[in-house]
Amino acid sequence: MTLTSLWQDRHPRTRPATTDADLGGHYDVAVVGAGLTGLTTALLLARAGRSVVVLEAGTVGFGTTGRSTAKISCLQGSRLSTISHKHASSVVEHYVEAQREGLAWLGRFCVEHEVPIQRRDAVSYAHGEQGEQTVRRELEVARKAGLPAVWDEELPLPFATRGGVRLPDQLQVDPLELLDALTLEAAAHGVRLVEHTRVTKVRGSDPVRLTTAAGVVQADKVVVATNMPMVDRGGFFARMKPQRSYGLAYRTPTQAVDAMYLSVDQPSRSLRDTPDGDGSLLLVGGNGHKVGARVDTSQRLEELRQWTLEHWPEAVETHAWSAQDYEPHHELPFAGPVLPGRSDVLVAGGYSKWGMTNAVAASLVLSGELLGGHMPWAEAFRTWSRHEVTGLGTAALLNGEVGLEMTRGWVEAAATGSVRQDGLSRVCTHLGGIVRWNDAERSWDCPLHGSRFDEGGEVLEGPAVCGLRRSS
Repeated sequence: MTLTSLWQDRHPRTRPATTDADLGGHYDVAVVGAGLTGLTTALLLARAGRSVVVLEAGTVGFGTTGRSTAKISCLQGSRLSTISHKHASSVVEHYVEAQREGLAWLGRFCVEHEVPIQRRDAVSYAHGEQGEQTVRRELEVARKAGLPAVWDEELPLPFATRGGVRLPDQLQVDPLELLDALTLEAAAHGVRLVEHTRVTKVRGSDPVRLTTAAGVVQADKVVVATNMPMVDRGGFFARMKPQRSYGLAYRTPTQAVDAMYLSVDQPSRSLRDTPDGDGSLLLVGGNGHKVGARVDTSQRLEELRQWTLEHWPEAVETHAWSAQDYEPHHELPFAGPVLPGRSDVLVAGGYSKWGMTNAVAASLVLSGELLGGHMPWAEAFRTWSRHEVTGLGTAALLNGEVGLEMTRGWVEAAATGSVRQDGLSRVCTHLGGIVRWNDAERSWDCPLHGSRFDEGGEVLEGPAVCGLRRSS
């Protein structure tokens, strides 16, 4: 079955009027991807007088943004303490400042453009003893970085916890309402948006040429805002781990939770509410795993359902979906040149499931790079910096796992004669991994770098840009 998020169901997209004949031209900047990063970057550049085109393979919000929990928070589970394990306190402080900038920018934009937002506390909580140690460490790091976080021993949840960290006055939003407002504001400043147009190549310089099935677009600068860059230069696919997690929406008799909750230990659970007509819905997330892993994806979703009904027995499910995120090897997001010393092609991503604040912060970094601005906290987002060194061990482990998956997949496919199935090649068109069937989402998922394809072999998510091959 197709899993459609609550947000995407609320805001269905239809094919736009743009035709193939409309594509072409030369722009100051071409942005690849119409999620929160792409649209915010496009708007910032257009406000500064640059001519901008946004090229989107699907529709606005088709990817991670339209499937996110849309929590806008500086408290992010155990993210701050995780970063502190690999980086100095000054780096953590820069990261926190970036989150504050992202939250403040979104808050202002939503108020100015009448996008409904809800102010909620953010809570990172623990199920067990080890989780309590983690969350107390998170409190310590958060306070040291200047966040007014407090310890909350008794949480108003229908299951036992070991307490948690509470950060007041954070935000939550319907992400597609936000993207709709960004799209309108960007268009008002002259940004051209072209949907259903996948970029397959980014080549050359002065100008850069972007190849699509509909033609070629030229630009002085290019921003690839697809979370996992679809350009292999820079090897970002080898520096991040692709993850999928699941989300459910439930109608409940009364508002089920009073804050945005996230567990720091197992079982992984994310909770928030959202207004819905005269009442509210409960959103439950978790049960994540590496993309293409040997797991029963339908069972993962079912376990989340059973857990929810155990604690909210009167809840009635309305939506089920999943989302894809990427965890970088050095625990920091990135925004900047795809190669050292080059400013013609820039990339952004690696938000570790915290794309709302990080996407806006990355957009501020990218626009600063192209417009000559500078923010001290942007150092935490640099694509090529000394911070990368801290992730070398993790990168080696990730790529060792990738090599093992490549070998195992080919050995098994050869042994069972299943390199092709129903006339479709199971060889990923990115780097040749063997894709696995995802029963919950009816998709083919690559365990190497997270490319995904629909039942017919068409690309759903990159870094692959070409569909699976069919037998003649």
